[in-house]
Amino acid sequence: MKRLLDITLVLLTAPIWVPLSLVVAIAVAIFMGRPVLFSQERAGLGGAPFRFLKFRTMRPGVGSDADRTTRLGRILRATSLDELPQLLHVLSGKMSLVGPRPLPVQYLPRYSKVEARRHNVRPGITGWAQVNGRNAISWQDKFRLDVWYVDNRSLFLDAKILLLTALRVVRRDGINSSDKETMSEFMGSDKSLDHA
Repeated sequence: MKRLLDITLVLLTAPIWVPLSLVVAIAVAIFMGRPVLFSQERAGLGGAPFRFLKFRTMRPGVGSDADRTTRLGRILRATSLDELPQLLHVLSGKMSLVGPRPLPVQYLPRYSKVEARRHNVRPGITGWAQVNGRNAISWQDKFRLDVWYVDNRSLFLDAKILLLTALRVVRRDGINSSDKETMSEFMGSDKSLDHA
């Protein structure tokens, strides 16, 4: 049922997000150049890798994320318009509208056994962690919220998360932590806690 609802919602809203995606793609091409899309290997259902896409928000080169994020990129992130290409992942079955956010594949061996359970469901465009702090909370809190979602997921909870996501985008709540454009790299957790 969740998969059917994902496909139905994405197709019903296509008259909105398809032309909007075209406008964003043109804007990125004009103001930031190519490539228009950011591409990275991320872990999906069961940890299986897939090619993750979003609109590019940073200029290439060295420096902090904050320094490399362009003015247009900040607007795209604040409005979550950079995430629009992921709706294609929902149609293909690589992602869901709601679920733990997909993270780089190099993180896979760094999770504790409990944290790795976040891969028991399809990753989502938004999730329980995103509506409860997003980049303003620690990795450990993110994973705790992700696992809670896995254990308590339901269509009602998904609807609640989608509504809260829309409200947070409008209010621009929790987009970034106070001093970072993106989260710092996850370096691993204390795996001894799995046996505590």
